[in-house]
Amino acid sequence: MSTSTETLEHGASRPAPWVFGLTLAASLWILAYLHLEDFAGKVIGLLGLSRDTPLGEALHFFAYDTPKVLLLLVGVVYVIGVIQTFFSPERTRALLAGRRAGLGTTLAALLGIVTPFCSCSAVPLFIGFLSAGVPLGVTFSFLIAAPMVNEIALALLLGLFGWSIAALYLVTGLSVAIVAGLVIGRLGMERHLQDWVREIHAGHAAPVTLERMRWDARLRAGLHHVRTIVARVWPYLLGGIAVGAAIHGYVPQDVMAAILGKDVWWSVPGAVALGIPMYTNAAGIIPVVEALIGKGAALGTTLAFMMSVIALSLPEMLILRKVLKLPLIATFVGVVGIGILLVGYLFNLIL
Repeated sequence: MSTSTETLEHGASRPAPWVFGLTLAASLWILAYLHLEDFAGKVIGLLGLSRDTPLGEALHFFAYDTPKVLLLLVGVVYVIGVIQTFFSPERTRALLAGRRAGLGTTLAALLGIVTPFCSCSAVPLFIGFLSAGVPLGVTFSFLIAAPMVNEIALALLLGLFGWSIAALYLVTGLSVAIVAGLVIGRLGMERHLQDWVREIHAGHAAPVTLERMRWDARLRAGLHHVRTIVARVWPYLLGGIAVGAAIHGYVPQDVMAAILGKDVWWSVPGAVALGIPMYTNAAGIIPVVEALIGKGAALGTTLAFMMSVIALSLPEMLILRKVLKLPLIATFVGVVGIGILLVGYLFNLIL
């Protein structure tokens, strides 16, 4: 367990002040969220602008979405941060080692949602999982689900589009991770691991003995998680909102619908191909998705774009090259890419 977590565990147990503080914070959160539209209107009013102009509409989008996304991010990341005190890399490896393929890939995908690993930081865990005896397909399920179906993506989709879209994304994202893990596991591609990785002796995960944390320590850990995550993603978030604002204010709706509409068969594979070279995260890309959909882009096409950016980013492929040979990387990209394409077409068909 990390030093920071150990420090949290040994703090004095004073839950009452935390309950009062959280109640006050939640009340202020709700109050701020209910007045976002008024805030954005006052911002462009102070600037002497009107929403009837492209610049006014773009600035209104930015002034409205920035606090909205930040509020959603802080609220949900805090809750997930508390949940994550029940997990650790060691416990995650222990849970996955020795599982059957179907159960293991499902469990790995579910753990990917609640464990705090991005696509790049999940790669070292990939190696740790293999050394602990976790099957290759199971490790890939975790590697796919950890960045793609994470708390940030779910929080922002829930706040921006509602529970039905967030639930569909959760189900389809998990399905991609589980099926991809099963396929890669069935193909028996362990020989395409880099030699030094294959030479790691498979063993059993070390016994996990976690000291029972007090609730005030867990609540403090949630606050630490918020500080860590927000400090890491806020530049991407502001950049994504700025791009979304520009699209919202200046890109004609008919142009966007023609390029990313559901009636154009090549829009989904085109969106996936466009997303792979990009490097950002859910906080940066979801405001862009919101603006694209607002301008008439098809939901399936934009979600396929988002999933390819998050799950198949070029930096992740470069890191994976250190542990995987090209045939296995190509299989990973191909299987996940096909899954994302199917999700895109499915969303376009039913919505």
